[in-house]
Amino acid sequence: MKTDTRVVRIPGGPGPEAFQAFFEALDTPAALCDTSLRLVAVNEAFHRFCADHQATMEDVAHALAAARVPVESSSCDLELPLAGKPGAVLTMSRRGDVIAVRARNDPELARSRLMMAERALLEQARTEGVLLDLGRSVAEAGGEEELVAAVARGVKELFPGRSFCIRITDSRTGGLTSLYAEGRLKEGAHEPLVLLQRAVEKLNLGRSALPAGRVTVLGEVPLLFLGSTHGVSAPLVASGQLFGAINMEYPEGLDADVQHDERVLLQLASQVAVAVKNAKLIDELTFVRKYLEDLLEKANALILVANRDQQVVVFNQALSALTGFRKEDVLGKDLFWLVPESEHLRLSQVIAAAIRGEAVNSFETRLLSRDGNEVRVSFATSSMLAPHGEVEGVIAIGQDITVVKELEKRIIHAEKLASIGQLAASVVHEINNPMTAVATYADALLQRSRTTPGANPADQEKLRKILESSHRILRFTRDLVSYARPAQDRPERVQLNAVVDMAVGFCEHVVSQARVSVHREYSELPPLSAVRANLVQVFVNLITNACHAMQPGGSVFLATRREGQEAVVSVRDSGTGIDPKHLQRIFEPFFTTKPEGKGTGLGLSICQGIVENHGGRLTVTSTVGAGTTFSVRLPLSLD
Repeated sequence: MKTDTRVVRIPGGPGPEAFQAFFEALDTPAALCDTSLRLVAVNEAFHRFCADHQATMEDVAHALAAARVPVESSSCDLELPLAGKPGAVLTMSRRGDVIAVRARNDPELARSRLMMAERALLEQARTEGVLLDLGRSVAEAGGEEELVAAVARGVKELFPGRSFCIRITDSRTGGLTSLYAEGRLKEGAHEPLVLLQRAVEKLNLGRSALPAGRVTVLGEVPLLFLGSTHGVSAPLVASGQLFGAINMEYPEGLDADVQHDERVLLQLASQVAVAVKNAKLIDELTFVRKYLEDLLEKANALILVANRDQQVVVFNQALSALTGFRKEDVLGKDLFWLVPESEHLRLSQVIAAAIRGEAVNSFETRLLSRDGNEVRVSFATSSMLAPHGEVEGVIAIGQDITVVKELEKRIIHAEKLASIGQLAASVVHEINNPMTAVATYADALLQRSRTTPGANPADQEKLRKILESSHRILRFTRDLVSYARPAQDRPERVQLNAVVDMAVGFCEHVVSQARVSVHREYSELPPLSAVRANLVQVFVNLITNACHAMQPGGSVFLATRREGQEAVVSVRDSGTGIDPKHLQRIFEPFFTTKPEGKGTGLGLSICQGIVENHGGRLTVTSTVGAGTTFSVRLPLSLD
């Protein structure tokens, strides 16, 4: 409803000062203008109105100057919105030469502007919330695949109805490592990667750093999806490196604020690029760490690492195979748990040296094994340093020297045997002379007793036994010298049955101690070419092993036969047999099932070498509980 405003001067009324006071006292924002619409006076309420709407007097003057007042009109009312000030309206009234201005709020306009502002704030809050959730998701992603899936969920939530493509590339080669597309991609649209020129310039991404042939920079990015009308893109750049791009496109008929979308997409791309960079760094570190762990784990050396608290943190496969302990059994255990108590003092000195930063070379010690035995090892130790230079542990790299130690023992034993052999030759010489005399005189006395009438038969029997024993001693010493003499490489014609008998003669004391019996079943064989002493060594070893494998009362069966062009000698016992898991290893050097100190594990390996040097084969068959048979096959045609 409009109300006419008239200015009436009453004769004899109050003067100008009283009018000014009344003008200032009004609660309504009011102002006066001249006929040229220039402000002449404003009251305090008008000043407050302008302050509430963040308007200046210049804003009011511009609004009045823009008003179109008919020149010929002496009376009019106009409403003028205050530009840029939502809800602020000026009401101008002219009555002759008096022009009054009032200010008021427009509730509908203010409400409309407020609703728009609220919607903008809500949209901004929603965008910030999605970006915040996305930041958490990409930070928690376990790898590049999970990260891309999290980004895809965020893009769909931020930009519903759009088609989009997320491409992750290798920062060095530009090769595509991950691709996610929401929509129908055009043929071959995923490569090469096309970047917007203004985005490259804005991000200071040098073109020389972009992989040639993989990345292209254009003034406009081509559309990737079928049915799209236009689109926006954002490169994924972090620390001056390109990690891919996000392209988003609009289907026909979709109403959207493209500029707003591009701003949000760039913000999203900046956040995602940092996450991709971190994920790739983590992947590289994980790969390097796993590679190094595999090197330690599968190295052909004994590798053990302990921390400052002497807890085992690395125990590789070679150590597991040597000791029989699984990695899970050892990790976290005290290092001293692995060594015998007698080695603790020496080991503590080595650890103390490592903590001081001193390296130790060729530290020989013993490790306990799962079966209760001990293995000999040699380690070289060095200190492990933390990033700040403090020693945080010790690493030991070594090798199994059990075989070396056994070989040393074997060499020492061989030297002893050589010394005994030399001594035996002298002893045999000393024995032969008196025994020859004993045999000669016994034979003479026996012959005289037989020709003497009335000789005592009991005395003749005693002389006969003396003679037989003398010849037996002489025969044994002769064979012993022949066996102890270094073997000649040149073979000779030998009777195989006689060679086996010679071996039995050498083993009589072993047979007697084992309280077993020997049974022979020989076939007629032609002579063959061989090194006699070497073959005797083979059969002595086989007969000795057979005696050791049986309880008292057992039997050793020796048999010879011909099979085609081969002579076969079998040595069979009635013992307990060999466990199948050991059967395939019995010819390995130093492998033995005998108790500690009862064997070196070299006998069968040496026998196999001797037989093979003769062109033959040494084989074994065994049944647990029924005994074992070794067969020596030698070619008869060997000359």
